[in-house]
Amino acid sequence: MSPRPPMPPKLFEDPEAALDEAIASLPAYEETTENVRVVVRAFWLEDQSQPEDHSYCWGYRISIENHGDHTVQLLERSWEIIDANGHIDRVRGDGVVGEQPVLKPDGGFQYTSGASLDTPSGIMRGFYHMINETTGRHFEVRIPAFSLDSPYQPGIIH
Repeated sequence: MSPRPPMPPKLFEDPEAALDEAIASLPAYEETTENVRVVVRAFWLEDQSQPEDHSYCWGYRISIENHGDHTVQLLERSWEIIDANGHIDRVRGDGVVGEQPVLKPDGGFQYTSGASLDTPSGIMRGFYHMINETTGRHFEVRIPAFSLDSPYQPGIIH
């Protein structure tokens, strides 16, 4: 009897679980403001980018965690998207991905979105405009600056 060949690595049956594991291994950018923690992980989207047409695309996954004692709601987002030439695009809108999530104490919300630039790198940063549902007080939660890097960004030589 011949020896059995080694088993192939276990594959994910759920593509979302595979994506979650891949994203979790990326560098995280974190910021906590008034007991609300924001964690961002950005990733390059090769299949959606067209470098020959100066179109570079990234996805990013954001987790928002409420570590406070009161329920809060995310009302609006404000972004600054800065390309490699220093051009700043300011974006403001209601909620995130069509929602205005409510975060109970020790609760959270996670979403995935994307951005595109005409340069091979850039930076995004911003704020979530929140309300404390107990007190009615409005406050801003910082979204940490995070880097958008592509394989098309020329290296820097010292």
